[in-house]
Amino acid sequence: MPIYEFQCLACGKEFEALVLNANDHIVCTFCDSPQIKKLISVASFKTGSGNSMANSSGCATCKGKTCSTCT
Repeated sequence: MPIYEFQCLACGKEFEALVLNANDHIVCTFCDSPQIKKLISVASFKTGSGNSMANSSGCATCKGKTCSTCT
């Protein structure tokens, strides 16, 4: 699901919103201001086995994140 994080430029609070269409009109959920900016956030996902590489220190065969078997 395309859930994005935003910060309101009027009240300064951060919030999440489901954005299904690029033309969706997003406003602050706290003060209804349309003055918002999209934040860059860390992606997280689950594989079929329930592992999340977003919070991992690497793959099962190494200790780092940069070995040739980590893709």
